[in-house]
Amino acid sequence: MHPALATALDRIAARKGCAPTALPPLYEAVDPEALAAVLESNPDVTVRFEYAGYRVVLGPGPDEVGVIDSRG
Repeated sequence: MHPALATALDRIAARKGCAPTALPPLYEAVDPEALAAVLESNPDVTVRFEYAGYRVVLGPGPDEVGVIDSRG
């Protein structure tokens, strides 16, 4: 799993007060392998998707990770 994606899952789990393994399956929102391939192939890309009630923004850059409550 790409480090930025793992960071996003950790942040969502912390906000929900659960372990990352208790979150819904990631593949229901995005293809994790394809996402990792995109992030690794272009360091300047930004990827956005909805997951578990949050908007996730990855990039640009490997350390840029945003998790925004989609209800707010």
